[in-house]
Amino acid sequence: MTKSWKAEKLGAISTISYGFTESASHDVVGPHFLRITDIQDDGVNWSTVPYCKIAVENLSKYRLAHGDIVFARTGATTGKSFLVQSPPESVCASYLIRLRLTDSQVMPEFVSLFFQTAEYWKAVREGSSGSAQGGFNASKLADLTIQIPPISEQQRLVSTLNEAFDSIATARANAEKNLQNARAIYESHLQSVFKERAEGGVEKRLDEISTFSSGGTPSKANEGYWNGDIPWVSGRDMKSTRLSDSFLHISRSAVEDSSTRLAPAGTLLVLVRGMGLAHGAQITELMVPCAFNQDIKGIHVDPSVTPRYLLFALRNRINSSDSVLSNAAHGTLKINSGELSKLTVPVPALEEQHRVVNTINLLAEETQRLESIYQQKLAALDELKQSLLHQAFSGNL
Repeated sequence: MTKSWKAEKLGAISTISYGFTESASHDVVGPHFLRITDIQDDGVNWSTVPYCKIAVENLSKYRLAHGDIVFARTGATTGKSFLVQSPPESVCASYLIRLRLTDSQVMPEFVSLFFQTAEYWKAVREGSSGSAQGGFNASKLADLTIQIPPISEQQRLVSTLNEAFDSIATARANAEKNLQNARAIYESHLQSVFKERAEGGVEKRLDEISTFSSGGTPSKANEGYWNGDIPWVSGRDMKSTRLSDSFLHISRSAVEDSSTRLAPAGTLLVLVRGMGLAHGAQITELMVPCAFNQDIKGIHVDPSVTPRYLLFALRNRINSSDSVLSNAAHGTLKINSGELSKLTVPVPALEEQHRVVNTINLLAEETQRLESIYQQKLAALDELKQSLLHQAFSGNL
């Protein structure tokens, strides 16, 4: 840090206040009413921001101005900020904090960049952890210290960082597009494989080629049922194409004496109810014997079907427009067991099933390899952005 920089508390160079308390309205009853949910990563779409009633004498107090910075003070996005630039007539809601700089030698754009640094986010986490509601209030924000260079240096840093961040944003968008393309190619191939099977083979209902089992939860009051060596899967462990690594374990006596049952390797698990379905249908194949809870159905295939073939066939049905699984993919929080049993899939000869599985496995491996590459690129771009911010606010850029 050079000698020309000075450390200032945010409260000493700005006024910090809470937003206005009122109900939002889609009717034009007053100024725009900016809420936490209106602030997205790419800014605010003012055309979708609702309105609110406010007395004339309060409007001047709460009105948003060019250069204001607003913060989410509670909720999942606590600490997220937005630099207001040339806003329409608007006020912010009470779950937002408004910071307005009072020192003409401090640029709002420079301070806004500070709110993207790792140091700032560390302060938000530490400040939120001390709150019963997990929030970050105005006094904590005012107490944060920022290092401020002369305004000419602020201008240079803002220009340099904005130019770099534009390039990073472009590279990030390209990596995200490539990631989406890799997944789309896999899904497209999956659909084409099963469309071909459906046109040239026999369709069978799920209850014609498999049986179903229900899970259960051992009593929490019986300590002897828990902390054993048998994995017990709950809805929260169902993560799209795999299981989480954090499931609980139960004992042999829990399997023998409670409502849960042990399913062998090769069983397909389908999440049939719960919040996990908000992310779509969740289906996975057990690689080792596991027990599971009542939010999950076990599918046990007969010898005419390879479990992994059926897994791919069911995942393909998630993309169709007429199946109980596609409904789940659109946010339904329950899958009807009766409708699930009537779901049809193409069932070719075992030799053809093995060939399909081998082909899809190879494509899945290549897709996962590409996804790993693009995820690493995205992580590297995030690290580069943080590195540039750290250098800028430590006087080394």
